[in-house]
Amino acid sequence: MARKKLHRPIAAMAKKIREYRALKNRPRESQRFALDYETMRRPLTQKRLPVRAWEGARSENRLFALLCRLPHFGVGRTVTRKSWLWAYDEPCYWVITKVKADYTAENMDHGRAWGYLTFRGKTKEEVREIDKVMYHDWRMVPKHEEEAFKKFTPVPEETIRYLPYPPLLRAMILAQWQKEGKPITEEPMIDLEKV
Repeated sequence: MARKKLHRPIAAMAKKIREYRALKNRPRESQRFALDYETMRRPLTQKRLPVRAWEGARSENRLFALLCRLPHFGVGRTVTRKSWLWAYDEPCYWVITKVKADYTAENMDHGRAWGYLTFRGKTKEEVREIDKVMYHDWRMVPKHEEEAFKKFTPVPEETIRYLPYPPLLRAMILAQWQKEGKPITEEPMIDLEKV
């Protein structure tokens, strides 16, 4: 006969309390991503920033370092990243809709932000949380330049209708046509609309 499992309410409550304390004692984002600019190490983990990132970390700003200076933490403003400006010709930016700052962080340069993403000229419809806010490459688009920065006329995409067959399949098709006695006047092509 199997023993009936006893309900132990005190043990269950103690487990919940331990989980709650572990949750409360976990490091905040401001502690995890803090950076000592002299040694280029994170104080919590003592991990060193890659050498290639040192110059950018010293001269560039995190997102919240920009937003904490603005009224209402920059809600309604446009921000972009330096890496996007270098990589893409199309406009890539976030329009900030909501900000939740970490008031316990030194200089209030940590927190979470949400907004509408426009990536390579295509705007997403839903509000999303902004990722990589702790990176040191954020730029604020000045108010008087926002309209010109957002202006974009999409270039019509070239759609390819036909593609050549792979060499072996092409040789097999040409051999089949020759066997059937068809005249070989054109190159066999794959019609992508039928596929």
